[in-house]
Amino acid sequence: MSADIVNLRQFRKKQARSEKEKQAEQNRISFGRAKAEKQLTRSLNDKADKIHRDGRIETDDDGA
Repeated sequence: MSADIVNLRQFRKKQARSEKEKQAEQNRISFGRAKAEKQLTRSLNDKADKIHRDGRIETDDDGA
């Protein structure tokens, strides 16, 4: 039972590169959109938020 010998420095560098690539992919998804797409997403989120707020029942909970 012999294990593979791993250079820890190289392993850490490889892992750091992998993490940076994952972050870059997330940034491409988040920031790599056209202005129209961003506005559409923003308007859909605002509409959903408004519908959510309009559906709430207002109550007076003043403790008395």
